[in-house]
This record gives sequence, C-alpha cells and structure tokens, in this order.
Amino acid sequence: MKLYRFLSGPDDSAFCHKLSLALSKGWELHGSPTYAYDAAMGTMRCGQAVVKTVAGKDYDPAMKLGEQ
Repeated sequence: MKLYRFLSGPDDSAFCHKLSLALSKGWELHGSPTYAYDAAMGTMRCGQAVVKTVAGKDYDPAMKLGEQ
C-alpha cells in the first residue's frame, strides 16, 4: 500500500528537521516543494509531499501516518 503525507510549516530549521526525519524513516519526496507567504502570520511557509510504500497493511483512516 502506498501512503501519502503533506508536510508543512514555517520556513525554518524545524521544517527541515521534520522533512529529514520523514526521509530517514523511508518516506520519499513526491513532487515539487511549495513555498508561499502566509499573510495572516506574516511569514513564509514551506510544504512538501512525501510517499511511502508499506507491505502487508490495509489502509485505515485512524492510522498515524507519521508512525509508519
């Protein structure tokens, strides 16, 4: 089964660490990153989709994707 996540956050080192952690757990980049201005917060925000194929599991909406 292929899982999909979209990671987002402020343009700071915490976002880079979040993405690096996902990559270290076997997630792979999917598509291009996004970068946009959040007018409400007055900051830039980053986003990146990641995917991971896991064997022997059925999809369950209650699963915690970050723990896969």
